[in-house]
Order: sequence, then structure tokens, then C-alpha cells
Amino acid sequence: MSFRKVVRQSKFRHVFGQPVKTEQCYDDIRVSRVTWDSTFCAVNPCFVAIIVEASGGGAFLVLPLHKTGRIDKSYPTVCGHTGPVLDIDWCPHNDHVIASGSEDCTVMVWQIPEGGLSQALTEPVVVLEGHSKRVGIIAWHPTARNVLLSAGCDNVVLIWNVGTAEELYRLDGLHPELIYSASWSRDGARFCTACKDKSVRVIDPRRGTVVAEKERAHEGARPMRAIFLADGKIFTTGFSRMSERQLALWDLENLDEPMGLQELDSSNGALLPFYDPDTNVVYVCGKGDSSIRYFEITEEPPYIHFLNTFTSKEPQRGMGWMPKRGLDVSKCEIARFYKLHERKCEPIIMTVPRKSDLFQDDLYPDTAGPEAAMEAEEWVSGRTAAPVLVSLRQAYVPSKQRDLKVNRRSLAQEGRAAGTAGSAGSAGSAGSTTPPPTLPTANTARLSAPPALGTGTAATPGLPEVLQEVRALRALVAEQGQRLSRLEEQLSRLENGHV
Repeated sequence: MSFRKVVRQSKFRHVFGQPVKTEQCYDDIRVSRVTWDSTFCAVNPCFVAIIVEASGGGAFLVLPLHKTGRIDKSYPTVCGHTGPVLDIDWCPHNDHVIASGSEDCTVMVWQIPEGGLSQALTEPVVVLEGHSKRVGIIAWHPTARNVLLSAGCDNVVLIWNVGTAEELYRLDGLHPELIYSASWSRDGARFCTACKDKSVRVIDPRRGTVVAEKERAHEGARPMRAIFLADGKIFTTGFSRMSERQLALWDLENLDEPMGLQELDSSNGALLPFYDPDTNVVYVCGKGDSSIRYFEITEEPPYIHFLNTFTSKEPQRGMGWMPKRGLDVSKCEIARFYKLHERKCEPIIMTVPRKSDLFQDDLYPDTAGPEAAMEAEEWVSGRTAAPVLVSLRQAYVPSKQRDLKVNRRSLAQEGRAAGTAGSAGSAGSAGSTTPPPTLPTANTARLSAPPALGTGTAATPGLPEVLQEVRALRALVAEQGQRLSRLEEQLSRLENGHV
């Protein structure tokens, strides 16, 4: 009888992390020292944003990804807040739009110019005022255009329509204490929160109700976090009664006991989870740690499978996470982190070792693209949609970002589900009629949504010709993509000895 240990098969067993060379880091950055358990960093395929120390208010840097090396102290920042910035998040549907929450109780949305900042940015596109205490959590809706969640130390969650500067839902009274984290589900129908009262709640914002709640998810008093997984389960990080750091996986159908529970160590830094829905891998980074642990979530027990640990010498102050469409698929890169040190930002590349140079279909299933699945008004009316997926096989070229002027007005209430939590806040102008088109002012700015039918400016001359050319180019791109796929298959057959 053989007693040989059977090793679980996984294509991610040999994932390894590799920090980039020194000249590819972002140096001489004064990372914020504010005592708040946020990531302090947000990344997309165009820019990296980092919350920094600032005198007389709050600020964050926005750097083009290619601007590595030493960052001059005079480099322009986004500095419109009057208090320290606590959280930032890039819009998933427009790589030039970022939202920020601050101790000054406001949420601001900013439009970053092409190529980055050439001068300090002090005028936001929209200022969203509704919280009575500092705003520590910002999260864009994953599928609806211009829908933004904010949570503050007033224990209130607000859902905004950034395109109209309108407060859609005010979720008050659902959290008795401070909210530690908020995470949207894959389709954006619900979100989950972790609270200081040790409860994890699943909330339907359009009905304003708690769908499910797990009390004392983690027994410890230190901060915990909760994120939604692609299949609807919830992954949490927290502390035990003995202050040991824990990971847990929960099934909403049965919250009595966790599906899986693992204890890590006795460090005191909050654990920040990052989830890749395409590979079902969770990366866990502890604040103040010098390591990144990663786990695979599967359907068979024990459900949470430890893969490996990336370790380095320096502790991390924060961490940024690159969306899948910003990775280098030719090098089998499945994740990229932006680790914040005290004075620099260091990219760390996670790679699956493969011998073939061909596109690896099993590592790169179709992933969420930058196109929104629906408009804010559709989501408010009750529609739910999964993310619009794109293939990473050929370099994906998104269509040109479509723009919309922000109209500060109240939307008509029809289409909104009965019994919604809170009424929509007035955005500044009386009545519900659409104002006449005006030149861009402080109340109008370019954002990511297309103009609604029947509004906006009239069609410009030559529009049919432009549309025809766009259709022709899209057809050409699709045809070349199919041709590339056929050539890769032919090359694969030749390399394998098949004629």
C-alpha cells in the first residue's frame, strides 16, 4: 500500500511573483500616513493613482503607467479636497474618470486628461455631498454606467448617479456601527458590507433591505473585510477571539457555518483581499506585511486551497490591483500588484510558467471589458445585467469613450421600484424638465455615458459617413481577429507534428 501524499492538481500551483527592476518603480512618492485601512492605490490600464501626503487638504497623484523612475516633488496632483483623501477608485467604464472620498465629507469625481496631468487639478467634474462624516469607501457599480457607491463614518451608504449628480438611494439605519468595507456582486444587483459590529450583510440597494446577515462572522474586534465572489459566495478576512488572522468562505444559502475557515498568523495588520473572478484566485495582502498570499477557491472541500506566498523585505503601506485587461498576456501574467512602500510604488508581476508562446486559453477566459452593460436609469428601473465580456486573445481596442454632459436635475421617479430606500435627492435645479443645452460650465462636464435619446445636441453634418466608417473598421478588426486565430491554430498543429 502506497502512503505517498497526493498533491492537488492546479494550473496555479506554480504561480510566482517577481518585482520589477528598480528603474521601473515609481520613486520619491510620499505615501499618505492617514490611519485608515484603505488600499491607498488604484490602477487601470492607463494610470496609477496614489494617495499622498499633502498640506492644507487632501491630494493624490495620477501617473501614466509609463512614467516610472523618480517623481519630482513639483509633479501636479489632484488636490480639490479640503481634508485628507481616504479612498480612490477608477471608473470601470472610463479609464480617465476617478472618484475620491475624503475626510471633508464629500465625494468628488475627476476627469483625467489624455496623457496625464500637466498642472494641478483642483476642479472636479462633480461634487457629491450627502454624508455628515468622513467618506472612507468608494466603489463603482460593475455593470451600470455612472453609478457610484459611497460609505461614510456616519454609517450611511449612498448610491449616486454621477451623470446627473443625483442621490439615487440613501441606505440609513442598516449599519449600527462603522462600515469597514463594501463590495458589489458580479452583476451589481446587491452588495455586501463588513461592519464594526462583526456582522456581514448582503444588501439590495434598490429595495433598501438586508437580504442576508451573518452575525459574528469573525469573533475578533479588529477590522474585517468582505468581498463578493463570481458565484455569489462571500469571502471574508478578519480576526479570531485570540487575535489570529482568519479567512472564511460563506454560502448565502446557509450562513450558520462557514464553508471554509483558515487561520493564518497572529499579525495585527488588516488583511486586504483582491479577487480575480476569471481564475477564482484570491490574493490576500496584509497591511504592514511583506508578503502576498494567494488561494484558489474551488467547488470541492476544503474550498479554500493555499497556493503560495510571495515574500519581500519591505512592508507594504498599501496595494493597487491591475484589472485583467491591463496585463501582458504574452508573458502569462495573471495578476499585477502595485505595492506601496513609504517612499515608492513597486509593481509586482504574478506569472504562470508556460513553455509555449501561444495564447493560453485556460489562463485567459473572456474578462469584463470597459463597456457598460446598461445605463444608470435602466439599473434604477430594476434591470440586472452581467458584465460585457471581451477576449484577451488579440489586443482589445475599445471604442472611443462616449461623452455626456452632467445635468444637475432631478430624474422622473417612474420606473423606480416601489419601496426604495430614501428618495432621490434634488440635484440643484427645480422641476423635472430637461434644461436647454448650454455651454460647458462648472455644472457640466464630460463623462463616460452617451447622450440619452431625444436630448443633447443635434446630429452633426457627416454623421452617417462617420458611422459607416466605424462599422467598416469594426468588421475589419473582427475579420483580422478570425484570421489570426486560424493562423495560431495552424502554427500549433505544425509545432505538434501534425500536417
